[in-house]
Amino acid sequence: MTQRVRKAVFPVAGMGTRFLPATKANPKEMLPVVDKPLIQYAAEEAVRAGCTQLIFVTSSKKRAIEDHFDRNFELEAKLEEAGKSALLEMVQEILPEGVSCAYVRQAEALGLGHAVLCARDVVGNEPFAVILADDLIRCADGPGCMEQMVAVYERHGGSVLGVEEVAPEETDKYGIVSTAEDVESGVARIDAIVEKPSPAEAPSTRAVVGRYILSPRIFDLLEETPRGAGGEIQLTDAIAQLLQEEPVWAYAFHGRRYDCGDKLGYLQATVEYALGRPDLGEAFRRYLSTLTL
Repeated sequence: MTQRVRKAVFPVAGMGTRFLPATKANPKEMLPVVDKPLIQYAAEEAVRAGCTQLIFVTSSKKRAIEDHFDRNFELEAKLEEAGKSALLEMVQEILPEGVSCAYVRQAEALGLGHAVLCARDVVGNEPFAVILADDLIRCADGPGCMEQMVAVYERHGGSVLGVEEVAPEETDKYGIVSTAEDVESGVARIDAIVEKPSPAEAPSTRAVVGRYILSPRIFDLLEETPRGAGGEIQLTDAIAQLLQEEPVWAYAFHGRRYDCGDKLGYLQATVEYALGRPDLGEAFRRYLSTLTL
């Protein structure tokens, strides 16, 4: 019987330089899509998948994330006094009952693998999720991406990586996997993984995006992983070792991914999320139809 996935790790220590000057004093994970920050979408996805502890790997400039998930009694009192019950309920539900947060500092920016390793003492010896808030995944109908991945993990065990097909010329932006034959629709065992290969060297066009369920064995392997590209500890390198010991599955999730670490992807997410909102969508659609740029 597999252990439950109860903990989710959010690596949020990055500088967010692609969004300067907006991220000079504000974490990129706090950039809003319509009226909700990216990190909240990620946290809600984890909670819907059954995670009850959210572990944020932060840096000294990410205090706004801690504040967002903390109670703000002054704000709540003002909303209650003003009779704004819907808004009061909204801010009180940012962190649902029964869900806790932990914060771990990544003192030095040494890559995604190092960020995951920083969470070891809080995660302990159990499987865990990793969610990158930059990769916003919208599942309009049915379960969210991490919820889908938890179901795959419960059926097959091991570790699970969320993957999608990318254009051949974009393989040098991702970890790329090669797989054996699918064991079920959209699920295949990974036999190799390469970090950001050139199109000529890529084993496939199946790219790992910002969703992982990892065996705790990954921590021992990360401890042994030397610094790779850019002087960083690459999570991909440790996963390459892990798949020699345990099953690691590629899962082609159902949903639309927006690369919100990229300005165009962020704008696309904002427009499409706004169009999907019952309170905004129709009026926003009418407005867009009037544009003659």
